[in-house]
Amino acid sequence: MTTEASHPLYVPLAPLAAPRAEEPRRRQRPPVPPARPAEPPAARSVRPAEPVATRPARPARSARSARSIRSVRPTDPVAARSARSARPSAVPALRLAPGRLRAGVVAGAGAVGLLWGLQARPSARLDVLFASGAHLTGLLAGYGVLVLLLLMARIPAVEHGVGADRLARRHALGGRYVLGLIAAHAVLALCGHAVHTRADLVTAAGDLLSYGAIAAATAGTALLVAVGITSARSVRRRLRHETWRAVHLGALLAAALGFVHQLAGPDIAGGLLTRWLWSLAHAVVAVLLVWYRIVVPVRAALRHDLRVAEVRDEGPGVVSVLIRGRGVDRLRAEPGQFFRWRFLRRGLWATALPFSLSAPVRDDTLRITVKALGDHTRRVRRLRPGTRVLATGPFGALTAHRRTRRKVLLLAGGVGITPLRALFETLPGGPGDVTLLYRASDSSSVVLREELEAIARERRADLHFLLGPSDGSFDPLAPRALRNLVPDLAAHDVYLCGPPAMARAATASLRRAGVPASRIHSEDFDHA
Repeated sequence: MTTEASHPLYVPLAPLAAPRAEEPRRRQRPPVPPARPAEPPAARSVRPAEPVATRPARPARSARSARSIRSVRPTDPVAARSARSARPSAVPALRLAPGRLRAGVVAGAGAVGLLWGLQARPSARLDVLFASGAHLTGLLAGYGVLVLLLLMARIPAVEHGVGADRLARRHALGGRYVLGLIAAHAVLALCGHAVHTRADLVTAAGDLLSYGAIAAATAGTALLVAVGITSARSVRRRLRHETWRAVHLGALLAAALGFVHQLAGPDIAGGLLTRWLWSLAHAVVAVLLVWYRIVVPVRAALRHDLRVAEVRDEGPGVVSVLIRGRGVDRLRAEPGQFFRWRFLRRGLWATALPFSLSAPVRDDTLRITVKALGDHTRRVRRLRPGTRVLATGPFGALTAHRRTRRKVLLLAGGVGITPLRALFETLPGGPGDVTLLYRASDSSSVVLREELEAIARERRADLHFLLGPSDGSFDPLAPRALRNLVPDLAAHDVYLCGPPAMARAATASLRRAGVPASRIHSEDFDHA
């Protein structure tokens, strides 16, 4: 069912269903031979990685359900091939769950605290107390810097299991903790030295800076403070992305300067085993950064030779870019994921832009759909066929892997439809199992409408266009409105993607409508 609404009364559009005459023909087809698998490869390739919780396990999908998935045929020339001809995407072998990542980080902090405790010498002297506090905060700050770098190393298992936006938010929060620990370390060390030498704070500071390792740590701290300042939202909005990224590269130099300082400190330099373990931890993080942020993207560029095949207008300010290469299926991209794209042309080559796939991968072709929202996205419209493309990824956890229920609601806003459009086509389920709500200001702002209607018609899925200004008197995303459209809303998994303000409001409405937070799956690409 497809509906369009700009007010509380949802008026159905003219039906676009396939002719009724096709139904008898489908029923009159000869039975499937026994040797043929009960489930077609296309349906099997898009089954969620975990079984749907509310549906009992069955040996084979019903013929009707399998047929409804198999018959999805979008109007896009590239996506118009039958789902049976699509190459199945391999699911990544490992996904690190958010809880395990958190437990690992906490366990590492505990090990650092244990290292400090084994070397601490109990004393009531004030200078010793200051020094002990300085040693603990310094060790935790050094460990925190390693964790921050690890979170941004783009390790596939971490990205796919946790999600790029959640990693970015944890990275930002962790950065505040690290800066606080560094400030505490500096103040405690300064006070301890002043008490020990019976000097004033200014004299003590000058004395400390005469040590090379402490001067290196001070320079590294200044770099980290610059990174923290430019990461504040009010500052970042005023900076060019290239400037922000250049400042953030200073964090790598800051980590190196901090490592030099730590090796000279008594906690690390006190024993051969301690120095070896601390150096090994830094070496592992450095190798992961170089491998996943440099080696893997360069290797993928040489292996797949991605190039722009076509740029197609989809509506006012919106284009789809088709990118073709060799062996693209080996990228193992899943519907709902995104890549960071670097187009090798003037004005675009220096910036990696995060765009979701707006269609499943087929015939060595990737497709993204981009709305002009800034200088870089406007330049995408002017890409020419043959332009070389560097793609890093895939990233993101907004995939079928998160599904836990038989019924799924896809809730999109604006150009956030792109990852959900791919999921709308590929998530398995029978008639009525998948519902798509698309929020837009007016009909001209709806992206990929013909494809969405074709998918809904062929899958017998529910599709609703919720049209109207965001500041209108009626809110189509209010809890009552959502329950009217999706009566058993609380029994659904919800995939959500849209502008940040819309996503926050929709999440609050879904919670009030009875959907648990654990079943609201979203990804904020402002943090990706």
